[in-house]
Amino acid sequence: MRRHPLLWKLALLQIGFCLLLTWMIWIWGLSVERSTYFLEPADRDYLARYAAQAEEIWHAQGAAGVEQYRQWLAQKEDTWVALVGDRLQSLGTTPLGAEDYSHLTFMRKLDWPMSRRLQDELPYVSIEFPDEPASGRLVMQLPERLLPSGLTPWTHVVTHGVVPTLLALLLGLVIYRQLVVPLNRLRDRADALRADDLDDVVMPLHGRHDELGELAQAFEHMAGRLRQSLAQQRMLLRTLSHELRTPLARLRIAHDSELPAEQLRERLDSEVNGMQRLLEDTLDLAWMDTERLARPSEPVQVLSVWEALCVDACFESGWSSARLACLLDADCRVMAHLDSLAQALENLLRNAIRHSPADAVVTLDGEREGDYWHLRLSDQGSGVPEADLERIFEAYRRLDGTSGEGFGLGLAIARRAVELQGGQLWASNGRPGLCLHIKMRAAGPIV
Repeated sequence: MRRHPLLWKLALLQIGFCLLLTWMIWIWGLSVERSTYFLEPADRDYLARYAAQAEEIWHAQGAAGVEQYRQWLAQKEDTWVALVGDRLQSLGTTPLGAEDYSHLTFMRKLDWPMSRRLQDELPYVSIEFPDEPASGRLVMQLPERLLPSGLTPWTHVVTHGVVPTLLALLLGLVIYRQLVVPLNRLRDRADALRADDLDDVVMPLHGRHDELGELAQAFEHMAGRLRQSLAQQRMLLRTLSHELRTPLARLRIAHDSELPAEQLRERLDSEVNGMQRLLEDTLDLAWMDTERLARPSEPVQVLSVWEALCVDACFESGWSSARLACLLDADCRVMAHLDSLAQALENLLRNAIRHSPADAVVTLDGEREGDYWHLRLSDQGSGVPEADLERIFEAYRRLDGTSGEGFGLGLAIARRAVELQGGQLWASNGRPGLCLHIKMRAAGPIV
């Protein structure tokens, strides 16, 4: 089951945006709205000093002084003022009327929000005397100049319009960076591939562990396969043009020569067979590199395959079967495609025979390693330099000092045949000679 980290990332991003937007509108927006309806600290202190003055006059001059102070304050602030006791009785000489008591019904403390009433009437503020316990309070209608401005249209636009819009733009920027920018890079890479620009460029998306990162990896894998295919095509054309030119020239010389019919036939057969082997090996390698078809695997007994190959090898090389030793028993069974495994072993065997001295012995042995069989094919030749142990598996690669026989395709074909079956093929120098290692999955459980 495929994971979808990019999907979950975008989903969490949208959920976070919705939650943050809700908080902005309902929590922060309302907080800003309410904060605009409270008195400023300086205005609270200003009104509280009136209550302190009224208390001093009440204790010093009594009802007459309080009444005089009430009239002075009402005239100064041009508003309604009353000084009442703890039972809402008038502290001055003028008793409160019914209308005055109606004002006392909607009194607000200094730390409460202030706003006009439904009749567009200014609020009435109740300020207790500072003594403990309070012996009275100053009640006055808030002067127009001290009334908080409240939520203005511009504040509403900022809290409910500008800020959510900026938040949405931030979300769009994050989505753009997470989604649109990578897609633009992939599009640019696709345009470059369409323009035959196959340079190996490491895309910055390789560090992402989501769908876009996987897409970038698949893109670069495709580009790598295209580079490899083009390189193989160029090498194929270059090699074929080089390798075929020589036998064709010899064919032309033989055709124009006055050789006896029997010698001419032998020369023609030799050159045609060489060109046929070159074309067959080249086509085999090209097919393995391009098709990559999954061939069915079955349990294969390595000993029986080796015995069948030895019969043909002895016929072709003139070697005796005693010089092609196999130290494996019938229990050595691997999961492989029979023809592919036989082709790989045949190429390895021919390579070992070709580079072995007279009276040498080629040996096949191995052992079980967990779920795999580790096979070793060893010859008694001169081996190869350590730096060339990997190069011998490159197509058309013939090392300096080797004979001109062959086209350098046998080991490359053998490795591709083994790898297509999930195995490994590598080389090491033995004592003496070259040792070729094959590792393939075992066909049965460990005994």
